[in-house]
Amino acid sequence: MAWALLGIAGILEIAFAFYMKGSEGFTRLVPGVLTVITGLSSVFLLSLSLRTLPVGTAYAVWTGIGAAGTAIVGMALLGDSTAPMRLLCIGVILAGVIGLKVVSGN
Repeated sequence: MAWALLGIAGILEIAFAFYMKGSEGFTRLVPGVLTVITGLSSVFLLSLSLRTLPVGTAYAVWTGIGAAGTAIVGMALLGDSTAPMRLLCIGVILAGVIGLKVVSGN
């Protein structure tokens, strides 16, 4: 259950960054409100997962999902660069996230 909560928290972290971009410095109401809601929800779910997962593992997975996922969303929806080295680096982040899950005893 903790891993599922952590995965949802990571997805909410992606939404948080996406809505923050759309809020244009919190000058747009709806994206600004969604930024706050998704950010708080993400941190709350992370805190629940920390009840059973090691803090280092959970935090690394949470930030990895957020960083790689946000980069992918940026490329897919916002026209961010899809340079091969950038894709390779995102792949390395995802490999690390998967590796932490695989070697975890939980």
